[in-house]
Amino acid sequence: MADFPIKRLRRLRYNPLVRDLVRETLLTKNDFIYPMFAVPGTGIRKEIRSMPGVFNFSIDELVKECKEVAALGIPAVILFGIPEHKDEVGSDAYSDEGIIQRAIRAIKAEVKNLLVITDVCLCEYTSHGHCGVLNGEEILNDETVDLLVKEAVSHAKAGADVIAPSDMMDGRIGAIRKGLDDNGFKNIPVLSYAVKYASGYYGPFRDAADSAPAFGDRRSHQMDVANGDEAIREALSDVEEGADIIMVKPAGAYLDIIRRVKDATGMPLAAYQVSGEYAMIKAAGKLGWIDEERVMMESLVAIKRAGADMILTYFAMEAAKVLDRNK
Repeated sequence: MADFPIKRLRRLRYNPLVRDLVRETLLTKNDFIYPMFAVPGTGIRKEIRSMPGVFNFSIDELVKECKEVAALGIPAVILFGIPEHKDEVGSDAYSDEGIIQRAIRAIKAEVKNLLVITDVCLCEYTSHGHCGVLNGEEILNDETVDLLVKEAVSHAKAGADVIAPSDMMDGRIGAIRKGLDDNGFKNIPVLSYAVKYASGYYGPFRDAADSAPAFGDRRSHQMDVANGDEAIREALSDVEEGADIIMVKPAGAYLDIIRRVKDATGMPLAAYQVSGEYAMIKAAGKLGWIDEERVMMESLVAIKRAGADMILTYFAMEAAKVLDRNK
């Protein structure tokens, strides 16, 4: 390679058209999955205190918002449900008349060209806020997996396009895959939260989904934030069990993990830019400490540059409008 002054790397930065021509990472609306929260009632559009610009929606309002999401060209949403009643075993999660099952049917009846992905877990539906069936303070793995299979199949029956288990129980991907196949849903993909860390970045989500655990924490099943090799083991295990897409969560503080998992598996990879990431950018922007829009877009490009093929982000609608404006 030539040396300076023959070699001048700034030549490719001097002209904005040249910069566009040599840009390595291209962020598009097709990269986005928009997380949404369904709640009981009608006419409800309640802003989440710690997530400005993100709302809890009753199903009628959720459908209206999904129409706007589709009109913006965002290809997919992922649904989280807050039931009217919670119990020890999260029965609303796998009820055919559960909040998510009704939301899926309503969206599918009225919104075209929008993939509906459903989060499969019990934490939003249990009275204790944990991700599974309890024996004292122990989360029972196998008994929880049985209920997750019921939840996944009920979502598929309601019309979900993609099933996304987020619980981090052992063996749940294989069990869900078998449950879907046995019930005639062999063509529905499973997007596994394969690498989900026990992160402090989830705080605002607890406000949104009313899912904070009543005691203890989730470190018995979510990953230790210090571990990287374990992420590869988790991802490869889920691939072996039949996952079609794998996810790393959170995204921003785990860009190294996104890259490692992508290189190790070669699978389609999702990354979740979680509530805390969103809230920090929003808060700093509101205080005038950062250029909010610029940091928003930079954070999304960084996640894609690290290796993500799709990004779950609460910024999806805002970012889509920026991309349209900058065409």
